[in-house]
Amino acid sequence: MIVYFTEIFISQFSFLNLFNYITFRAGGATLTALFISLMFGQRIINKLKTIQPKGQPIRKDGPENHIVKKSGTPTMGGILILLSIILSTIIWSDLKNIFIWIVLIATLSFGSLGFIDDYLKIKFYSSKGLQAKVRILFQIIISLLIIIMIIRFLPKEISTYLNFPFLKDFSINLSWLFVPFGIFIIIGSSNAVNLTDGLDGLAIVPVMIVGFSFAIISYIVGNLVFSNYLQIQYIPGSGELAIICGALVGASLGFLWFNAPPAMVFMGDTGSLSMGSLIGTIAIIVKHEIVLGIIGGLFVFETLSVIVQVLSYKITGKRIFQMAPLHHHFEKKGWAESTIVIRFWIIAIVLALVGLATLKIR
Repeated sequence: MIVYFTEIFISQFSFLNLFNYITFRAGGATLTALFISLMFGQRIINKLKTIQPKGQPIRKDGPENHIVKKSGTPTMGGILILLSIILSTIIWSDLKNIFIWIVLIATLSFGSLGFIDDYLKIKFYSSKGLQAKVRILFQIIISLLIIIMIIRFLPKEISTYLNFPFLKDFSINLSWLFVPFGIFIIIGSSNAVNLTDGLDGLAIVPVMIVGFSFAIISYIVGNLVFSNYLQIQYIPGSGELAIICGALVGASLGFLWFNAPPAMVFMGDTGSLSMGSLIGTIAIIVKHEIVLGIIGGLFVFETLSVIVQVLSYKITGKRIFQMAPLHHHFEKKGWAESTIVIRFWIIAIVLALVGLATLKIR
């Protein structure tokens, strides 16, 4: 929105040229999202408390101490995250950029699905929410539409190609297989963040780290000079995605203010599904899907722990972990919640550095 007004008055006020720089607007989006979160956070939390007198339903099969420590804490805090991301993105991004709208549609769609899931949990005071089959079906439909739009607006010569990190000028054309692959990335990313969201502050900081990393990647991929220098595929218009990544970072910082232990609010599926889909969609647009698996490796580990646990129990009747996802395993081993969270943050930072290193090591 702000880009539109600067274009009108830039001939009269040359200093407005500053708003043409993506880096400046990404910083503006970050601060704006943070400000919105801090400004409206407490009000939204108070409202959520009034409609959730019992708080978020706690899993009966989860760690026993959660029933005592986390009982009464409201969920649906993802509303605050969505509000901050959407408003700051609209203010600071170039709304003529189709990639911005694709990511916003994905974020809102998955956020709405998560909202319905959270609402059902609260209404019936159950940790189940939407049936798994129904949830996955809607995720597939939404992801399919998003992938079709991405293929439609990416350059045809790269739209269905998969790039590999550490390898220069090497990619594979997946052709029609790119559609199910893209659906897998978006659904996998959204549900991976959802599985990781089990302890106060555990998911939001890694999301922030991944968001910051893809702000850098988006800017480089959308910049002809930098992409040529680093021998990375140039994608016109993708640099604008750094704005929404900046908004994600700011919204995450603001939410962390209220989600830091002991949490005043949980993000719920409203937040985890929306942020996960946002990250997955951006990774597909900038053609760094595999790098997402590296930078977001913490989410991958958490998801794999659940898959391995289920398969092991079905095949052998034995569990590999004391409890899945992985963070609950360490809780069962006696680690303090703060210890698990901080150590997982450290792992997320290291993986982000490794992922960003792939931009140079070719």
